[in-house]
Amino acid sequence: MSCAPFDSPVSDSLSQAVKALWSWPAVPDIRDEALAARVQHKLDFKTKPQGSLGTLERLAARIAGILATDAPQLELPQMVVFAADHGLAARGVSAYPVDVTWQMVENFLAGGAAVSVLSRQHAIALNVMDCGVARDFAVREQDPEHKLPKAGEPRLWRRKVAYGTADCSQGQAMTVEQCAMAMRNGAELVKKLPGNALLLGEMGIGNTSSASLLLARLCGEPIEAVTGAGTGLDAEGLARKLAVLRQVLELHADVQQPLAVLAAMGGLEIAAMTGAVLQAAAERRVIVVDGFITTAAVLVASRMQPHVLQRCVYAHCSGEPGHARMLAHLQAEALLDWQLRLGEGSGAALAWPLLQSACTMLNEMASFESAGVSTKS
Repeated sequence: MSCAPFDSPVSDSLSQAVKALWSWPAVPDIRDEALAARVQHKLDFKTKPQGSLGTLERLAARIAGILATDAPQLELPQMVVFAADHGLAARGVSAYPVDVTWQMVENFLAGGAAVSVLSRQHAIALNVMDCGVARDFAVREQDPEHKLPKAGEPRLWRRKVAYGTADCSQGQAMTVEQCAMAMRNGAELVKKLPGNALLLGEMGIGNTSSASLLLARLCGEPIEAVTGAGTGLDAEGLARKLAVLRQVLELHADVQQPLAVLAAMGGLEIAAMTGAVLQAAAERRVIVVDGFITTAAVLVASRMQPHVLQRCVYAHCSGEPGHARMLAHLQAEALLDWQLRLGEGSGAALAWPLLQSACTMLNEMASFESAGVSTKS
């Protein structure tokens, strides 16, 4: 299964307009057959039957390929939760009010959310980026623009492009300028962050609707098959959500090119994530993708630079019905299938120890020769 063919953005007028505001980085092919063979040889001659560690072995090989070494070390992992509001939320596509977006940002910064406690448990630096929340946040002690944050405290990055998107059932969610600025902001933030691993998270009431719309339009999926209850809609609420999303697709029926689709029916946090993914991929960071909405950003980024997908590790398959279909389009293997549907980056934080284990196994597990263990007859 695959998405519709990718058309070069260079020839597209919208992409040219975006490039006038922000030139996204090139993401070259990183396939290295010699390195892959060395890594596979190391894996095959560990003290175990070949392939017996299953997905862990494939994960180790993938991380080694991204970091261009047969002895990969994961350093200073950075979780970024991209937050923004959606004008479409006023149409009743979510079970929660829009105020939950800013309230959850405060919860992230106070250390009480799922992603907060999981990031803290696994020593992952937590960054929260205000891409377009419909509320301003008070200056606080951990603001990096004012002073260096204390170790272990979340950082708030103020990169608000607008106070939420417009209602995409009535017109464009974003202008070309807003979309480009959000993408650039995401990329510039990645440049500031240390380490070689980026974990993606998001917060925005209504953003499962945007993810469903992006998948439906970019991959030709029926909107009914890729739309779920999100934060917990009942049957009546889901029917209302579907009716609104059909209206959005009808209004933007002529919009097909990836960046045009993102601007028409995406979100400021998804646009910022798209830019962050492109930059992290250009820097050969390991990109740990969380759930449905973060994968939607990867989908858009891959339409701009297809080799982005070589740098991605998919934490889990979400309980959202569209996520499994999106992963199939990207030919992606998820590490976990726990029916998570919280978002925030919680699944990425949960999967992080598996990446660490993959590297530790590759680097520290003995070979048959070094351990003096007999090989298979």
